[in-house]
Amino acid sequence: MDPMLVMSMNHQLLLNLIDTPGHVDFSYEVSRSLAACQGALLVVDAAQGVQAQTVANFYLAFESNLTIIPIINKIDQPTADPDRVKAQLKSMFDLEPSDALLTSAKTGQGLEHVLPAVIERIPPPPGSSSSHLRILLLDSYYDEYKGVICHVAIVDGALQKGDKISSAATGQAYEVLDVGIMHPELTPTGVLLSGQVGHVVTGMRSTKEARVGDTLYHTRTTVEPLPGFKPVKHMVFSGLYPADGSNFDALNHAIERLTCNDASVSIAKESSTALGLGFRCGFLGLLHMDVFHQRLEQEYGAHVISTVPTVPYIFEYSDERYMLQWPLLILIWRKQSRSSESCRIALKSQETSYCLLGTYRIATIIIPSEYVGPVITLCSERRGLQLEYSFIDSQRAFMKYRLPLREIVVDFYNELKSITSGYASFDYEDSEYQQSDLVKLDILLNGQSVDAMATIVHNLKAQCVGRELVDKLKKFIDRQMFEITIQAAIGSKVIARETISAMRKNVLAKCYGGDVTRKKKLLEKQKERKKRMKRVGSVDRPQEAFHQLLKVS
Repeated sequence: MDPMLVMSMNHQLLLNLIDTPGHVDFSYEVSRSLAACQGALLVVDAAQGVQAQTVANFYLAFESNLTIIPIINKIDQPTADPDRVKAQLKSMFDLEPSDALLTSAKTGQGLEHVLPAVIERIPPPPGSSSSHLRILLLDSYYDEYKGVICHVAIVDGALQKGDKISSAATGQAYEVLDVGIMHPELTPTGVLLSGQVGHVVTGMRSTKEARVGDTLYHTRTTVEPLPGFKPVKHMVFSGLYPADGSNFDALNHAIERLTCNDASVSIAKESSTALGLGFRCGFLGLLHMDVFHQRLEQEYGAHVISTVPTVPYIFEYSDERYMLQWPLLILIWRKQSRSSESCRIALKSQETSYCLLGTYRIATIIIPSEYVGPVITLCSERRGLQLEYSFIDSQRAFMKYRLPLREIVVDFYNELKSITSGYASFDYEDSEYQQSDLVKLDILLNGQSVDAMATIVHNLKAQCVGRELVDKLKKFIDRQMFEITIQAAIGSKVIARETISAMRKNVLAKCYGGDVTRKKKLLEKQKERKKRMKRVGSVDRPQEAFHQLLKVS
């Protein structure tokens, strides 16, 4: 967020510029940024044309009623085709070709027309400085010296240093200690007027007090709260456990420090019989989860074990719904008829019929025409339902599929890029929950279920996934003094099994002769000791086993 002072018609204008991330995991961040804007620059590559992210971000801006200025960039490239891109913008978004600006950020060609177009086409912010103060809280982060710093947009009224303001969400009152703009560093101005975007320091001690989308207003005044934002939706859930159980407090401190600057992560403490005390974390996507893990290790030196990422499901029965973020319940499936399925949950020795709904997403895929066949095959293998299929032009195809989120979050994008030689673009958006034939796949070590390795898979893929899981675990679990059996099971039915043989001492080495009964006696004693060791011994589960499990699932 960077204010820029420009001169136009002998008037000094203040432009607030916000750069938004392009990855699909951070579409929620994009929607929050657009809420503070009156217009958007839709930048399209002159060589590659419209991408899936272009489609997603266009509709986010369109739903926010923003003025959209199309910009075709990289026109200096040899493969650039601006006329083809203009035709794509017209056919997909109904944007007039004459409104598009042709630019090259590398050579500077056409850049002189961008700011005049912003001033002419984008309207000024609505609102009045004489009205009661209403502030939209856009974002916040924690500073060690100043506390929580809030990024805000002044919708109505004016804010000055020393004012008393209150939160519509929490009802708490604060004193404005500092106020200013980002230029791009924090620049105190002492006042923010209607339409301006800036920062406010109020002495908040935690980012949990600064709720994104909240309305701030002058204390002892009555205002109508702003609509705010939709609550953040966590798409991927994963467990975090310390590699050494004695380091739980250190991991807890590291997560608290890290979430001060990343409020989009949900944290809840949990306990696992296999891994001990840990945390159940919700993330916006797989990339968000990877970044969070890397920051824990690099910035705070935390050594963690991360469990298999899962997606939310819904259990529905009668008129009630329950969100399931982690497969801890025992699912026993049965088919009632060809058209309907139900699951039964054994809970406290009582069985009740439930309906399990899986999370689905509407995926947008744009690919070169020659890769249509392999992409259709990939989506069919991932249980996708085709919703739309058309050609943008003679060289590019546009496809929409309804796909289970479970099939997307791990490696779908990598597979898509691989079969299209890197030319595919992919994005997805929310869709409704739908009933699916899903089962809970348990991993058992010596007959003991390891809850951290449990996952929910489709019934058609359970056999294949179970076999691959036990094969991977056999490679990464070390041999021990007793035999280890690795099983993948659905309820009480074992669908895959591998055995790691025990390390065996040669007890017959000292027998150079004598009766055969003596040798049998020594072998029987060793056999009894192995049985006892198997009963009382515990299987060591290295961190590499969890990493391999994550790749398979």
